Amino acid sequence: MAKKRKPPSIKGSPRTFDPDFKGPVADRSCTDVLCCIIFILFIIGYILLGLMAWVHGDPRRVAYPTDSNGHFCGQKGTPNENKTILFYFNLFSCTSPSLLVNLQCPTTQICVSKCPEKFLTYMEMHFMYRTRENYWSYYSQFCKAASAKPVKAFTQLLLDDDCPTAIFPSRPFLQRCFPDFSTKNGLLTIGNKTTFNDGSGKTRNVVELRAAANGVNKILDARAIGMKVFEDYATTWYWILIGLTIAMLLSWMFVILLRVTAGFLFWVFILGVIGILAYGIWHCYQEYSKLQEKPNSHLSIYNIGIQTDISMYFQLKQTWFTFMIILAILEVIVIVMLIFLRDRIRVSIALLKEGSKAIGYIPSTLIYPVLTFIFLSICISYWAVTAVYLATSGTPIYKVIAPEGQCEHENKTCDPEIFNTTEIAKACPGAHCNFAFYGGKSLYHQYITTFQIVNLFIFLWLINFVIALGQCTLAGAFASYYWALKKPDDIPPHPLFTAFGRAIRYHTGSLAFGSLILATIQMVRLVLQYLDNRLKDAQSNISRFLQCCLKCCFWCLEHVVKFLNRHAYVMIAIYGQNFCRSARDAFNLLMRNVLKVAVMDRVTEFVLTLGKILVAGCIGILAFLLFTERIPMIVEGPTSLNYYWVPLLTVIIGSYLIAHGFFSVYAMCIDTIFICFCEDLERNDGSAEKPYFIAPTLHGILNKKQLVPQKQKE
Repeated sequence: MAKKRKPPSIKGSPRTFDPDFKGPVADRSCTDVLCCIIFILFIIGYILLGLMAWVHGDPRRVAYPTDSNGHFCGQKGTPNENKTILFYFNLFSCTSPSLLVNLQCPTTQICVSKCPEKFLTYMEMHFMYRTRENYWSYYSQFCKAASAKPVKAFTQLLLDDDCPTAIFPSRPFLQRCFPDFSTKNGLLTIGNKTTFNDGSGKTRNVVELRAAANGVNKILDARAIGMKVFEDYATTWYWILIGLTIAMLLSWMFVILLRVTAGFLFWVFILGVIGILAYGIWHCYQEYSKLQEKPNSHLSIYNIGIQTDISMYFQLKQTWFTFMIILAILEVIVIVMLIFLRDRIRVSIALLKEGSKAIGYIPSTLIYPVLTFIFLSICISYWAVTAVYLATSGTPIYKVIAPEGQCEHENKTCDPEIFNTTEIAKACPGAHCNFAFYGGKSLYHQYITTFQIVNLFIFLWLINFVIALGQCTLAGAFASYYWALKKPDDIPPHPLFTAFGRAIRYHTGSLAFGSLILATIQMVRLVLQYLDNRLKDAQSNISRFLQCCLKCCFWCLEHVVKFLNRHAYVMIAIYGQNFCRSARDAFNLLMRNVLKVAVMDRVTEFVLTLGKILVAGCIGILAFLLFTERIPMIVEGPTSLNYYWVPLLTVIIGSYLIAHGFFSVYAMCIDTIFICFCEDLERNDGSAEKPYFIAPTLHGILNKKQLVPQKQKE
């Protein structure tokens, strides 16, 4: 038996012909061992980090809002058990610059059982209390401690900060009291007023209050969206599962049909997407026309500000006009690309047919996205749980917060029990000792922020590794198909399982190396985005321009690295070399066939993207008709939904992800076949001694050279 040897490779030149080469090299050794060891050590450290966070963390601190004394609102077995809502004494102070530094509104916050329902200042209450005592009983529920009567003068009240200087109509949102905004004759109002007294002698307008409410909203953590959304999911969960099941069956049907009717199905994709977009444009125009007669529909999204009822945004003409413009632009893009790419569509259809044959011979590849989904779900769940436990580790930390931001002691730690008797309270009148976050003085607590960054980085590394493992596994399976001269007889048994075992056993280090590079770039992009969000208001035009350039450069770099990594994994699956050499060989191979790459890559991706949009669009239209009760004569869907768009978006996004899982197998199959085809052309010349492994029909489309009939091996 002839010994199998690895084909030599010279930088910038094609590989030489090896008569024994029949696909992925079996004689392999472990690659990038050092990176593999580092990757395993990081995983072990990640597990230990999760265990430490689990020991020190308390998720209740996320479920319940916390008052200025660090007490939970609504926690059972505490004095605040029936006080589930957080109330801000002075919402206007939430526009202070210290908000960006401390991530905490610099005003006293207490737990209350309900939000205020009317305008009332402390001075007005104090005056009317002489005639009617019920004014104090109502006002006192928004004070730190209830007393029989208002005994403090206004100036003393300001110093002690026992009660708010004024209250105004509010309603709970995310377990916090927010102003109850409404519109009247096209004007933004609160309690039918556009201006009001803030209790300190100043006249305020609703726009100022809205700005303060927006400031609070920016610092709210990612908490439970609310009982209404939960109720919608509880009502529609089985309809969502039905929709996702239909999306899976539809994707599977498209994959099967692509094998025999790729050309016909391509035009179904095209016409289907154009039709779905046209229906969306028509629906948006109908809704826009209906709102022409309504008086307040001309308001902009900026005018109404934050609203707890999301449906209010759909009562604005601007919302539907924006949707209509976006859909119209997408419609034009699809039609223009169809016109300019008409000559390249034949290549794409031929590649789709060849990919369908490969998937038909290795149908197990369609199941692999399920395994990838399971791995990704585990990584995401572990990261989210670890992040929550890290964020809730430690004991309450209190810091000095000055509403005006002009105290030299601001941001220093303090003790709320004795704060009013300290020198800080005397040196900074109006300063408060408020709860800031959970922490501690131990080494673990001092590095909580660092642990969060490490948690995020390893999460990105693991996510990219799982995707890389899937790409390398699929590439190995489809390479086995391509390099089988007599298909399907020469395809080795269990090609997917064999490719998966090779990738894990020999190339964990190489896959970790490639995913590490990508994770580093993504981490830099996240840091730039974080800085942009935090310093948006303080940036100059030049700094904003430079940051925009950096973000654009790293976005381009990420996509270039993804493209190179993808093809490097194909070379690893075929030849079993390390990551750097595989990436170099893939890059040189692509550069020597750059015209073919331009033809194949973008057009095929465009076709598969249309397929994903078609699947998601079809299921989305059915879900929209069902959840909005437009087809009661056919099937009776769920009634009395709070927000129909919650299950609708879930179905659309879920359907797109399912379609993406199926069509990503196609995309990897086509990429692998194309890389193998380029290698085939450089190794062989189509003669009887060096036959091509590609199908004659596809060769005639991708290459103009005369093809000599293949000589089948016995």
